[in-house]
Amino acid sequence: MADGVKPRQGGTPPSRDGRRTRWTKHREERRAEFVEAAMRVLAEVGPEFGIEQVAIEAGVTKPVLYRHFSDKADLVEAMGERGTHILLDRLIPALNSEEAPLPRIRKSIAAVLGTLEDYPNLYWVLARHGHGQQVVQADKELIATALSALIGDYLRSFGLDSGAAEPWAYGIVGFVQNTAEWWLERRSMSRDSVVEYLTVLVWAAIDGFARQRDVVIDPNVPLEINKVIQMSPGGSSGRSESDVAEAGNGDR
Repeated sequence: MADGVKPRQGGTPPSRDGRRTRWTKHREERRAEFVEAAMRVLAEVGPEFGIEQVAIEAGVTKPVLYRHFSDKADLVEAMGERGTHILLDRLIPALNSEEAPLPRIRKSIAAVLGTLEDYPNLYWVLARHGHGQQVVQADKELIATALSALIGDYLRSFGLDSGAAEPWAYGIVGFVQNTAEWWLERRSMSRDSVVEYLTVLVWAAIDGFARQRDVVIDPNVPLEINKVIQMSPGGSSGRSESDVAEAGNGDR
């Protein structure tokens, strides 16, 4: 053994788990800081923002930024993940609100359009960027899968066939997204007007489907059961014993 080096008591090498954990946390925090800086630059400059502008906003040099992101595509993808969290933070409470069907639909659509209105440049940079498009597609899949579970639960609760839940969910997601994108580009009417049009059309489909099967639902009266979904970015979304809860109006 080399002179001057004392073995640890018990002969075990020093643990580096704590140091590694602290370093990982530090990197995650720094990466998050740089994403927020990029979001600010994007809001001001637009989708054609540059890495150097982000570095200046974050108060670092480009080489420091490149320690955390391999290139601009990597940064855009991280910004997309941040956008997903923002959207779900608004959308999930709206989808899960214990309200009558019509206001619940209205609140959910408003959450989507409100997020796009607050972060228009983020949507465009994601929709038009290769890596960003993957994030947008993943979000559509996540929301449609969760919405499919929600619709299926309600159809079964009314004694109806739930086979229509999945195509219905994907149809609603595409319908809302395409209309929201049109509105985001044109701005030919107010957000509230678009939300109301979409709400009426979505409800008309639900009401028509139910009435064809002799089921009448009052759009302005809370349902006796409240189906709840949970979604998380990068994780699974859908129905399970732990993810979906039934709550009677009297249990609130």
